[in-house]
Amino acid sequence: MTTPWSRRGFLTASAGTAVALGLGTRAFAASDEFATLRAKWRTLILGEGFAPTAEPFKSRLADLGATASGLLSTMAPAAGSLWPDLVYADPDPDTDTESYGFSGNMNTSYTRLSTLAQAYCQPGTGLTGDTGLRNAILTGLDHLHDDVYNAGRTRYGNWYSWQIGAPQALLDVCVLMYDALSAAQRTNYLAAVDHFVPDSAVASYSGTSTGANRVDLCRVVALRGVVGASAAKVALARDALSPVFPYVTSGDGLYADGAFVQHTTVPYTGSYGSVMLGGLGLLFALLADSSWAVTDTNRQIVFDAVEHAWAPFLYNGLVMDGVSGRAISRGLAASDPKQIQQDDHLRGHPILASIVLLGQGASAAENARWRGLVKGWTQRDYYSPPLNDPVLSLPHLARLKGVQDDASVTAVAEPAGHRLFPCMARATHRRPGWAASLSMADRRITYYETGNGENLHGWHTGSGMLYWWGDTFANGQYSDAFWPTVDPCRLPGTTVSRKVLADAAGGDWGASLPDVNWVGGATDGERAAVGQYLKGLQSTLLAKKSWFFLDDTVVCLGAGITCTDGTAVETTVDNRNLGPTGGAPFTVDGTVKPAAYPWSETLTGARWAHIGGHGGYVFPGGATVRALREARDGSWSTVNKGGSTTVLDRKYLTMYVDHGTDPANASYAYQLLPGATAARTQARAADNGWLTVLANTDSQQGVTVPSLGFTGVNFWFGGTVGTLTASDPCCVMITEKADGTAVIAVSDPMRMRTSLTLTWRRAVAAVTSAPATVTSAATGSALTLAFGDLTSTAGATQRITVRLG
Repeated sequence: MTTPWSRRGFLTASAGTAVALGLGTRAFAASDEFATLRAKWRTLILGEGFAPTAEPFKSRLADLGATASGLLSTMAPAAGSLWPDLVYADPDPDTDTESYGFSGNMNTSYTRLSTLAQAYCQPGTGLTGDTGLRNAILTGLDHLHDDVYNAGRTRYGNWYSWQIGAPQALLDVCVLMYDALSAAQRTNYLAAVDHFVPDSAVASYSGTSTGANRVDLCRVVALRGVVGASAAKVALARDALSPVFPYVTSGDGLYADGAFVQHTTVPYTGSYGSVMLGGLGLLFALLADSSWAVTDTNRQIVFDAVEHAWAPFLYNGLVMDGVSGRAISRGLAASDPKQIQQDDHLRGHPILASIVLLGQGASAAENARWRGLVKGWTQRDYYSPPLNDPVLSLPHLARLKGVQDDASVTAVAEPAGHRLFPCMARATHRRPGWAASLSMADRRITYYETGNGENLHGWHTGSGMLYWWGDTFANGQYSDAFWPTVDPCRLPGTTVSRKVLADAAGGDWGASLPDVNWVGGATDGERAAVGQYLKGLQSTLLAKKSWFFLDDTVVCLGAGITCTDGTAVETTVDNRNLGPTGGAPFTVDGTVKPAAYPWSETLTGARWAHIGGHGGYVFPGGATVRALREARDGSWSTVNKGGSTTVLDRKYLTMYVDHGTDPANASYAYQLLPGATAARTQARAADNGWLTVLANTDSQQGVTVPSLGFTGVNFWFGGTVGTLTASDPCCVMITEKADGTAVIAVSDPMRMRTSLTLTWRRAVAAVTSAPATVTSAATGSALTLAFGDLTSTAGATQRITVRLG
């Protein structure tokens, strides 16, 4: 197994030779430093600390060898291609979809050469050090250089293929095969990289050179410097990372509230965010202890983001789909001969491994804490164990195995609490035994992202989709062929017009934004009130939607539901993927409903329902709900043009409120109880005093739960609800505690309030803490809070603590 080179050891062994040759010590030291960096990168991309004859590595190395053998046997250099199935010659080069495909084939050709180089360098592949394989790799490199990727060529298709995908793979091969390459070959390849990725690519933090893309570009520039022994290039790459670190207030990057956005309007913690986290971990590790170590103090923001930005969206090893953009449509690929389905778990595992790598450059306390988190996520991923992940890279596999085998690391439990991300219209809620995530859209955050023919039916994922998982159940709910088989107009939690929409409606790259401001909420870190003023995509649909996240339930309200599309409007209470067999029992008001498929029924006056193995639902005061069991067919190609055409079948149990065609001021109310038994669900429905709906109108929505001391109100307009009066639109959440104190959480989701007055008709003795936004506070038989300018708070919660009278 390759191990990192020791710079001191190398100098000790080689200094005499250098002096004998008359080399200056300064020049020799610089040359040696680049050799050290090449060795470090080799270790980073091949992995370390694992036994190649032990599982799971033995099988993975054998698979790598088998894959490489297949690629080697089919390589056939010809004009316009290196492999017959990857023609990159574009007869009409431009930037249309066809050209994207041709440029992607060029990119994939380099990726295949990287696979061959790994098989050559890794032990136990059956091709380790094979002369024929080495020669084939060199032949392939020269062919791609001479035929397509050279300094005299103009790029076509996808810029990414030319500036990130191909050069990253090329430079990895250059490191792995460095000693086999002639000086002329290295010069030619580096000239091509310089042509397509000039210094200007990282000169301005704008366009495609931001966030995760900037980190990828810096990786290219840094490795170009390492392979070409250019100190200037490595320094440029290091310095060009600095704009990635600070918090942003718009566009791409990390936000102070923990949001991560890419493509200007898309929440992307789980996809581009994963790329950025992994890329920074690699570059921090590569440059550590070198002349170009990353010392910018703002890199601490990245370390802080592990728990502030990434951890809230990781659950039992998966990363939540609501922050993975169009990547949710990448399931079975048409070009994947092994037919390995991508899903939320397989997207989550590299993030876990990247956190382990990043921890090597963090403080000892941070590193220990993160390793405990990763161990917990890894151990709890019963649905898709990370160490069995068929697509996880060997280095990542080794990192996770190392944490699992480290007896000094204690697994950390899933943290409980609520996190709001107003800068990307997302929320996560974690309780012992379950977790939930909410996706919304506003004038800053797109309905959904499509592009490159991907995520063609993601239209309503930002219309209040409420995801949820259990600690020991339903972890495959959105993993098991959910996206190609689910009815895209019946996503859980959403209110939708069934108006027919075209594939990719609204435009590529998150172009379509609803013209709404009131989206967000307030939280005390444990509970929350959240709201969304919904305008439908390419629809006349309007609705006010509220969620109150509590200890064992999410209370869901909808009001002002109006539409003139001439089509039915529905609110989906839930749409559970019950897998290929769909045998979960369904009980309504104590009656077990038929388990046959298909089945449907209108449940009139329903007070509660329960899905065995999942959870319960309570309808305060009774409701008319449509329920159905259906078997749904679909293929990944229907949601992603590059997807497999294999038809899949899954069984669904759906509950929805039918608001009718062209409703006017319709409403709904229900509670979701994840993991609840039928008995507990029935008991909650029978407890008429547990929940009081204070308001559910187009003007305000609010609830109170006396046993929790909880009151939450979304003021769409100023007014009075229960004991609260607000002068203007805002969100208010109050928790009264047993110790005679209370926490009042207030926010301005619209980001438009230059002043706000809030009155709580409750005896308050004193205000014990308040943010600077509170300009005055009057106590006594009632509390009146006056807020100043809230426009700069970015929708963040303002927390006030009081001592009750």
